[in-house]
Amino acid sequence: MKIRGYRIEPAEIVAKLCEHAWVREAVVVARQNGPGDKHLIAYVVCAPDAGSDQGDGGTFASALRAHSSALLPDYMVPSALVRLEALPLTVNGKHDRNALPAPRDQAYALAGYESPQRSVEIALAQIWAELLGVERIGRNDHFFELGGHSLLAVQTLSRASNFGLSFGAADIFRAPVLKELASKIHLQVATVPGR
Repeated sequence: MKIRGYRIEPAEIVAKLCEHAWVREAVVVARQNGPGDKHLIAYVVCAPDAGSDQGDGGTFASALRAHSSALLPDYMVPSALVRLEALPLTVNGKHDRNALPAPRDQAYALAGYESPQRSVEIALAQIWAELLGVERIGRNDHFFELGGHSLLAVQTLSRASNFGLSFGAADIFRAPVLKELASKIHLQVATVPGR
């Protein structure tokens, strides 16, 4: 399969995920969030020693994301990691990819949630939620860890201009955490002559 021009081998991603002690079985699929915007989603059946992930969510996803980030190029790291009791099977005993559930927020590597503050953070959180397909964005969340990429960064700029926010794509790459990006925008707006 191809995503954003890169050739992706799901079996290679599955093999790397299965190297983690928590993972017993996995399958990786590409899901489309919007027209032409595909994300890699990993569905994982855990080994008994994985424990539970009942906290604020994202702990399991963050651990497996860090593991896969160390072993795979960025474009092959799944945006979301969904924990399942068992992978659904067809009557023929093959993985039923159509029966896999859509990822919920805890499948993404969300940081400890802290609600956005001030209008710039709130506007950015709203833009990210729409573009990334994540319901709740906090001020500590990382654009790229939630599935963002260069094309979505450009779309972020376009939507931000509707809110009167002005910044460049390079700012998102330099400050991908919401509160850090918002503080750069605040400084840029504050330093514009006549404001």
